[in-house]
Amino acid sequence: MARSSILRIVGLLACSGLLVAGCANDPEESAAGKTSAAAQPAAGTSSNQSQSPGTLPRVTILATGGTIAGKANANSAVGYTAGEATAQDLIDAVPGLDKIAALQAEQISNIGSQDMNDEVWLKLADRINEIFAADGADGIVVTHGTDTIEETAFFLDHVVASPKPVVLVGSMRPSTALSADGPANLRSGVQVAADPAARDRGTMVVLNDTIHGATDVTKSNTTSLQTFVSPNTGPIGHVDAAAVTFAEPAEQQTRLGFPVPDSAPLPRVDIIYSHAGMDATAVNDALGHGARGLVLAGVGDGNTAKPVVSALSAAAGKGVLVVRSSRVGSGAVVRNAELNDDELGTVSALGLNPAKSRILLQLLLVNGVTDPQQVQRDFAAAS
Repeated sequence: MARSSILRIVGLLACSGLLVAGCANDPEESAAGKTSAAAQPAAGTSSNQSQSPGTLPRVTILATGGTIAGKANANSAVGYTAGEATAQDLIDAVPGLDKIAALQAEQISNIGSQDMNDEVWLKLADRINEIFAADGADGIVVTHGTDTIEETAFFLDHVVASPKPVVLVGSMRPSTALSADGPANLRSGVQVAADPAARDRGTMVVLNDTIHGATDVTKSNTTSLQTFVSPNTGPIGHVDAAAVTFAEPAEQQTRLGFPVPDSAPLPRVDIIYSHAGMDATAVNDALGHGARGLVLAGVGDGNTAKPVVSALSAAAGKGVLVVRSSRVGSGAVVRNAELNDDELGTVSALGLNPAKSRILLQLLLVNGVTDPQQVQRDFAAAS
């Protein structure tokens, strides 16, 4: 099933009859038009990338740092320092990359993705929109650390105002490792960004020959090369040295098309991690530090201890937006199932994990969306 999949169906049914609204069509869609049927390979088929040098697609690589730009630390057998190699270093490590696309490279930042922040997000989103608005590239590849790559992908998926592809790539091993995976991942990312069939698919994450959509992708293992999965929908495609293969044709999607926020930081939204023996301390602490939104990383179907439920409901009654997500690695949080959202004043995250629920809540808050019913509709649309 495509990205509009079972989670979206569950979300729409679970919203107690709420009509999905608040979605904006791609601003560039009407002007740029959809990819023709000839350019879109049928589901399960491959798109061969062989082109003459004079007709190479244009791909801009925006580097942010991460393990893919890491170099070994002499003080440790397994340690490394993230964000040491430059964008040009990464390109130079992949022989033949210039045969796939005409490349430009820019350094946006050079940090480990554990230090990714609102300022870099806004800088990155603004630059991507500038490049596409000026017709400066046919696709963009962002090199990024894997720890928060899914969060950056989700943010960009909702603020990039173009149907052209944005592809995030990273690596699990530093550039100086004996079997570094970064060069292969960068090559795959450029292949996907350069492929005509990648248009209209939003922001994607590409690692280990696998293509994931931004909504469902998540990191599932601390060190394995095959760490990224899409637990609810599955990957949207695969890539090898010869071809890019998408599972299905691109959808005619409606997205929550937010403008890039004017400045950082974004509104404060804290994640409350549920566990046995929990009281309301974490909720009260977050509110005391000015949180305008709270995301519950609940047990099971978004549940938590009774004192926490009471504190969250009280916060919702005072105008704080409260979203119930789950710490479980897959599945949707169903509205009005284990907890009565209508009575509590809370919102169900449906298919979004806690980290992505936080980002969506930040984007809604910065755009003045504070009505819980509208927030629920937008969560249904984004899932």
